[in-house]
Amino acid sequence: MAVPRNMAPLLLLLIVLCCGNVILPSSASSSDDFLRCLSEKIPPELVYPQSSGSFMSVLSSSVQNPKFLTNATVRPVCIVAASGASHVQDAVRCGRRHGVRLRVRSGGHDYEGLSYRSVRAEVFAVLDLSRFRAVRVHAGDATVWVDSGATLGELYYAIGTVNPGFAFPGGTCSTVGVGGFLSGGGIGLMTRKFGIGADNVLDARIVNADGEILDRAAMGEDLFWAIRGGGGESFGVVVSWRLKLSMVPRTVTVFNIFRAADNSGAAAAMLAKWETLVLEPFLPDLTILVVLQGRTVLFQSLYLGGCSRLTATMRAYFPELGMTPADCHELTWLRAMAFISLGSTDLPVEGILNRTNNLGTYIKSKSDYVRRPIGGAAWDTLFQRHLSSNNAGVLILEPHGGVVGSVVPDTITPYPHRQGVLYNVQYGVFWWGDAEGASASAAIRWLEETYEFMTPLVSSNPREAFANYRDLDIGENSVGAGANGVTTYESGRVWGEKYFMGNFRRLAAVKGKVDPGDYFRNEQSIPPLLQSY
Repeated sequence: MAVPRNMAPLLLLLIVLCCGNVILPSSASSSDDFLRCLSEKIPPELVYPQSSGSFMSVLSSSVQNPKFLTNATVRPVCIVAASGASHVQDAVRCGRRHGVRLRVRSGGHDYEGLSYRSVRAEVFAVLDLSRFRAVRVHAGDATVWVDSGATLGELYYAIGTVNPGFAFPGGTCSTVGVGGFLSGGGIGLMTRKFGIGADNVLDARIVNADGEILDRAAMGEDLFWAIRGGGGESFGVVVSWRLKLSMVPRTVTVFNIFRAADNSGAAAAMLAKWETLVLEPFLPDLTILVVLQGRTVLFQSLYLGGCSRLTATMRAYFPELGMTPADCHELTWLRAMAFISLGSTDLPVEGILNRTNNLGTYIKSKSDYVRRPIGGAAWDTLFQRHLSSNNAGVLILEPHGGVVGSVVPDTITPYPHRQGVLYNVQYGVFWWGDAEGASASAAIRWLEETYEFMTPLVSSNPREAFANYRDLDIGENSVGAGANGVTTYESGRVWGEKYFMGNFRRLAAVKGKVDPGDYFRNEQSIPPLLQSY
């Protein structure tokens, strides 16, 4: 499919988007001791201290936002490129012993870069899992084991080539790491039919703060509940996941339909009608994601069926879009995911195995949840006041409803945005030039003004946000007084109840049980609540 030239930036951006021991404050000498400890246990070719000539290339290898590669970025003392679970155990034990915390990176898509950088000056190391990415799938088996360092593209490719007829309800961006996707919940184009990614986790293997490897039976149901959407980096290092696969038709249908929004009233009416489709519980096989940029609207669909049925459904429920059979691409599920990620049916499906996605632009994102239709008037105003003024700003609307919005309780996993949610909104803005210059100021101002405009139209008390679209604007942790202070529960609540709502307190209680010394910590990690719940 040829993409109109003026639509290419929109599609490009879419492709973007008992442990009670305390840890002592770190110092230069403890950092040296940490590095010596690593050298005794881990092959030297897997450890990259700052003095290594390869340090910067390894650090930047999966950085998706160059905003966090400037000279002002607080960088790790070293990177441990683990290739097995034993390397993860050794890194944790050396870190605990010598007072060096670990930040864990799988795909590098953390929107605030917290998997590989610190906001404030501190001594830490990065545990990079990009070499630890096996996918173990067998023909006819409805489950798969996948390492946290694998990307969604690698997972999809393994399933689709070895076990066609099965699928996993992951996201649209193939370069996202499996570990981050699942530990943050994970939504996608099959959420309405099969639930979020975390709903489909059957087992996991985690390295805890003592360096022990625990499976589901050993870790217990509380911790297993917490890591499936509660931010896995808060509780340990999840090294692998056992996932439930779902059966899908041998042929599914996808489309990318672009519509010009020069007439903002017509585009607004089309969006208002789209909102009503999210309310239809009897259409779980149909998901239509919407991307708004400038004066362009992209409707992207994955339908679990053939083109003729999809065409009939669209004529019945969404004739305003004007979809015709010519818009259809009937594909296998694997090729459909490649089309969604790469934007074309002409590219080889192996393109989803590419692990890099650095567009060379700076990016800032925010998120919201919508629980009642916004309506045509508000969409019209949004186009006229905000979208039409900035072609570098984007809104992505991801439908909920279906299974995730009705039959699954809000407490089944830490991801609480279920019953009553129509769709998620991801706001993004990108710019070129300097990370902190005039272009950055203008881009951030547009993002903040758009976010402010949406305030009365989205959820409130709390204003919900998605943990996988991390946003430090909504709050950061504070550490209590004393040399061995831990993250305070009250500071965590500021941002945590937006991500996790009523599930936040239970997450903090689990953290208090499995990591009371707060070893696994960053600016938005779950704080330990040292009391029962």
